Amino acid sequence: MSLATMTNVVCRYGANEVLSGVTMAIERSQRIGLVGRNGTGKSTLLNILIGKVPCDEGSIEVQRGLTIGALAQERTLHPEDSVLSAASRAFAQTADLKNQLAIVFEKMEQAQGNELEALLRQQTKLEEQLEAAGGYVTEHRVEAMLHGLGFTDEQFDQSVTVLSGGQVARLALAQLLLESPDILVLDEPTNHLDIEARTWLEEFLLTAPFAAIVLVTHDRWLLDRVVDKIIEVDNGRLFEYPGRFTEYLEQRSLQRTTLSRQYAKQVTRVRQEESYIRRYKAGQRSKQAKGRESRLERYRKEEMIDRPRELDVVKLKIPEAPRSGDQVLVAETVSKSFGDVHLFQDLSLAITRGDRVGIIGPNGVGKTTLIRCLLGQEPVTKGEVRIGTRLSAGYFQQVHDGLDLSLPVWRAIQTTVEHESKGRDVSEQQARDLAGGFLFSGDEQDQPLHLLSGGERARVRLAGLLGSPHNLLVLDEPSNHLDIPAAARLEEALSLKNGFTGTLLLITHDRALLQATCNRLIIFDEEGGIALFTGTYEEWLLHCRQQKERHELQERAVKRQAQSVDRETQKAKSAAVKRGKTDLAALSLGKLEQRIEDLEHEIKIVDEELSKPDIYTDPQRCRELSARREKIVAELAPYEAEWSTRGGEA
Repeated sequence: MSLATMTNVVCRYGANEVLSGVTMAIERSQRIGLVGRNGTGKSTLLNILIGKVPCDEGSIEVQRGLTIGALAQERTLHPEDSVLSAASRAFAQTADLKNQLAIVFEKMEQAQGNELEALLRQQTKLEEQLEAAGGYVTEHRVEAMLHGLGFTDEQFDQSVTVLSGGQVARLALAQLLLESPDILVLDEPTNHLDIEARTWLEEFLLTAPFAAIVLVTHDRWLLDRVVDKIIEVDNGRLFEYPGRFTEYLEQRSLQRTTLSRQYAKQVTRVRQEESYIRRYKAGQRSKQAKGRESRLERYRKEEMIDRPRELDVVKLKIPEAPRSGDQVLVAETVSKSFGDVHLFQDLSLAITRGDRVGIIGPNGVGKTTLIRCLLGQEPVTKGEVRIGTRLSAGYFQQVHDGLDLSLPVWRAIQTTVEHESKGRDVSEQQARDLAGGFLFSGDEQDQPLHLLSGGERARVRLAGLLGSPHNLLVLDEPSNHLDIPAAARLEEALSLKNGFTGTLLLITHDRALLQATCNRLIIFDEEGGIALFTGTYEEWLLHCRQQKERHELQERAVKRQAQSVDRETQKAKSAAVKRGKTDLAALSLGKLEQRIEDLEHEIKIVDEELSKPDIYTDPQRCRELSARREKIVAELAPYEAEWSTRGGEA
């Protein structure tokens, strides 16, 4: 039996039919990804599922006793709560059981006889309920959840009233995940999450025991690793694809190719019929022509498929930019501080023509500031930045004011290109082609900007920027608020195969975009450290795994070595004691102690060598050092035994 079903559901907003008789079933253990362009009805579908919005027709059934938990756009927080106490409200039931248990213990202090026996039974029942609800490990679960979503220990005691919008969103996500509903419904959970938190969420969703998950997200990387079924919402209908996101793309491409061919054949047939009707409608065959006209009208209504959306998408072309110098940006021992806050220190890097550099790290560590310093828009505290010759930089910022919201889409793009190109004339058709390249089609190109969503305005800015001849593109979180098709268009535009041969600096938490476009990485950490890496994001992940494995191998080797040394030392000491007096007895106490110090110093030198991270990449050197240490330890043992027999420890 399905956990939940929607049957022939219709939903209208005025005359607009958002969902047209859709049917969907959620089965146990399914992880469903809901995709589709913005405005196609994904959020409406979720709101109907959770009971927030009624449907106009159809039915929704949820298996009795199941709970559905959704990530609400706005969650009410209690102003008296701290971050920790707000997250702990997910365990209100366990808190109530603990209070009841405390009252029982208080009564037991004075109770006797039958009353005491009744209280003991009540105690046992409450403790069983508390254990079943996870009451004894809730504090650990809350702290682990908050850490995973990017909160630090120092923030646990902060009042929720001082949190930013992004922090409130992450706290709401923590509350929902801790509540552990049977069916988890997530609408854009990765908003405000950096890469580390997205990776943590990905692992959590893969291992958490939810009965089912329904996920709406623009994070293609997350979809490709978490879901096992894709449901696409398009033109008010649902299309199901088994498998993960990459498999969905392959199946959808084949399906759209078939539909395009079918549509082309239907268009050809319609045109032939229309030609016949025009030719003979007023002549001797007018009766046949009118009959064919009626049949054609029925064919259009009942059999002809809609024009596939992809046929309306214009191929995006980035104009050729002037060639820049070989050295694009150079930073030498650059540091940036704001008072006592040090964002980065003594950073040196060189960005050459054609480099594609991804900049990643937690929120608030200084990624945008680094970009501004490299472009000369922000002074550095120490060091020097040099900007290369013949550089034409296009900069997409997270916050971008200056767009005239009264302009229609195509005109705003035209104005942006002319500004970015320093006066270059751009025709209306060129501007409309750019709009089409970023998925504005038909009447959408004539809409004024003030009627657009934040994501649609971002597409307008990107279209104008990428339609300008820049040899350096600097993009700060360009895919925020972009839906999946728009993010894919951006990725396509930045690819080498599409003709962009300039230099790219990209700040993003979008791992799919990062992997597809960048071959160098600048990685910030929370402590202000910066690592430079040559390679793709997946190669960086592999590098991190290998480092972790080497570290674990090193720890195991050191542990085994220590155990071996302990055994050899004990054996040597035992042998020395059994032999009684040896030739060492002739040594003075001073010389004996000096020899012990010398040998211990030799052991310390070997241990320092063994502790170096790269030593375990050289197995031969590692074996030589380990053998040398064993030899010194064996030599030391009789000296220590002799020293002990003389009462040296006293």
